Amino acid sequence: MTLVLASSSPFRIALLKQMGYIPDIVDSPDIDETGFKGEKPLKLATRLASQKASIVFERHSNCIVLGADTVTTVGGRILPKALTQEEAVLCMNAWSGKRVKVYTGVCCIKAGIKREKNSCTTLKFKPLSMREKNAYLASREWYGKAGGYGIQGIAASFISWSSGSTYTNVAGLPLYETYCLLSSFGVFPNYNI
Repeated sequence: MTLVLASSSPFRIALLKQMGYIPDIVDSPDIDETGFKGEKPLKLATRLASQKASIVFERHSNCIVLGADTVTTVGGRILPKALTQEEAVLCMNAWSGKRVKVYTGVCCIKAGIKREKNSCTTLKFKPLSMREKNAYLASREWYGKAGGYGIQGIAASFISWSSGSTYTNVAGLPLYETYCLLSSFGVFPNYNI
């Protein structure tokens, strides 16, 4: 069965490979990721994952399609995907010294059958000094990441504890939930890759 990843995220590709899956096709849909008024973060992450998978499934209907989306919140407020330095500063100031909730929705579609799972992790960030903030901004590690940080790099050194799903949820693809979805469709990993 041909596996299509509805994302061009290098982290999602690496996480899939980590658990023994290599996508045959990477096809990232271009969608509006803005939440609806009053939409809760978990619902938003799940809806966007489903929307991404559905769009890509229309192009690859004879394949199994995997879509995912990650949403970061502080105090219930959804943080943007940081694409500018101003957005990175906004995000960094929001999570510095605070608890952050990270929600990821995952969706698989095969033969028109859609299955979804989601995951949540709580992180506690240390308060950042001006020196740390300036160094982090200069690193540009924040670019394109939900909430303006990635747990795979420098920002991990600012996290004092976590609770809930594994770090792979925060990285953008919760491996347990993804494995459960893929295996439920009879798609199993190759541990020899």
